[in-house]
Amino acid sequence: MKMRKVNIVLFEPEIAANVGAIMRTCALIDAKLHLIEPFGFIFDKRNFARTSANNFEACEYERYDDLNDFFDKVKPNKSFFLTRYGKKPLSSFNFNEINEEVYLFFGKESTGLPLNLLKNNINHCFRFPMVDNGRSLNISNCVGIASYEVLRQWDYLNLSKVEVEKGSDYIEKIDSN
Repeated sequence: MKMRKVNIVLFEPEIAANVGAIMRTCALIDAKLHLIEPFGFIFDKRNFARTSANNFEACEYERYDDLNDFFDKVKPNKSFFLTRYGKKPLSSFNFNEINEEVYLFFGKESTGLPLNLLKNNINHCFRFPMVDNGRSLNISNCVGIASYEVLRQWDYLNLSKVEVEKGSDYIEKIDSN
């Protein structure tokens, strides 16, 4: 039986800095990143070092030749798709009912996910509410918002809720003088 885990699927990402920031998020929330080619940049560690805050190596990721290659290899069961055409927010889905891996799909920065993919999965499409004259949020922000909504519903599964490096009582120990 598969265990609960967040998976981030990026369809043909175009901006290396966004992917680096998403790698950082994935590394810190123990999510797997699935990257569907082609990319709009050269896939090289140097392109991700700064925005990933050197979490490039800590990020579990896999690359796929195209969308068909991804679906042939992964066969995700519980998938959700960010699109401006979604009719409900991600928070309207009950992830507590899902006891397996969740796949959150995000499209390329310029055009989003393929329309046929969205049409075939319309009941699992979501959007982020925003002002009516707004087009979209940055994709790395979207990944963070969506990931944390799933994790919030799972009570932050396997993530530390306290400061580990300096101690959970670090602030209380600071000398007030």
